[in-house]
Amino acid sequence: MDALLAALADPARRRLVSLLAERPRPVGVLARLADARQPQTTKHLQTLERAGIVTSQRTGQRRIYALRPGPLRELAAALSRLADAADQVGGPHTTYDRYGLGVHTERLAAQEPGWADDRSFTFHRSLAGRPELVWRHLTETALLARWWTPDDLRVCELVFEARPGGRIVQEYRDAEDIGDSDPVAGRAEGVVVDVSPGERLAYRLSPLLPDGRLAFTAHIDIDLRPTGAGTDLDVRWRMTDSAVESADFVAGIEIGFGQSLDKLASTLAAAPHDDTNGTDTNGTDTNGTDTDSAGRADGTARTDTRSAT
Repeated sequence: MDALLAALADPARRRLVSLLAERPRPVGVLARLADARQPQTTKHLQTLERAGIVTSQRTGQRRIYALRPGPLRELAAALSRLADAADQVGGPHTTYDRYGLGVHTERLAAQEPGWADDRSFTFHRSLAGRPELVWRHLTETALLARWWTPDDLRVCELVFEARPGGRIVQEYRDAEDIGDSDPVAGRAEGVVVDVSPGERLAYRLSPLLPDGRLAFTAHIDIDLRPTGAGTDLDVRWRMTDSAVESADFVAGIEIGFGQSLDKLASTLAAAPHDDTNGTDTNGTDTNGTDTDSAGRADGTARTDTRSAT
């Protein structure tokens, strides 16, 4: 395919292909119709022939060139598959387009500080697993790192001290930026407000603008209720302190946090639901004590998740 695309990259060669699509033609006629010199036309035809797009045969003193439609059909099919993949309903490109529309709308609305204050969002998910297990995924950093970003991002640093007044830090990168070659995609800092294990969690979290100022402050309240099939999770998200420059962040809240909760639901659906005691596979015990690579426990839920992700 590379040779095919390279051969078709030249406008003069594409013109020859168009002429040969009508009927086989000799070099001299092709040169005249393409308004080109015959030696140049011959070189272009030879390139097309090496790529398999055209074929030729000598008839008396003339060489006649003809188009081979098979390679073009194969190229068209390959390009069509790429287009179909990008056009998949509900796929990444759909999310990208939806976010773009949201950014445009929010930028128009962001005219002065406080423009989005008291904007609120609600989320609900019915989750597999008992509230104790869900609570661990909400408060233990090794488990938080598995789901607490949208689909195209990954946590690269995470601090979550699950106690009133505890510190929160969330830093994330593109999911495919394993070598940290691109700038950090975002960073947020906050504080835990209320903790009722297995029942309620409240915290404040503020995404940071590139200059370090707060984009806004999100006041997040999470309630857990046991059900016969697992746990109902209800999230209330309210904003204050919104800066004019926060429009791009605001546009992504509903999409991004919704994707994160979907990842939480998938993670719990695949988890051993009876594992509410002991130590999980990331070395975190159920009391919220993280053990670092040296085997040291500090009694907090703080970690750098570079190795966890």
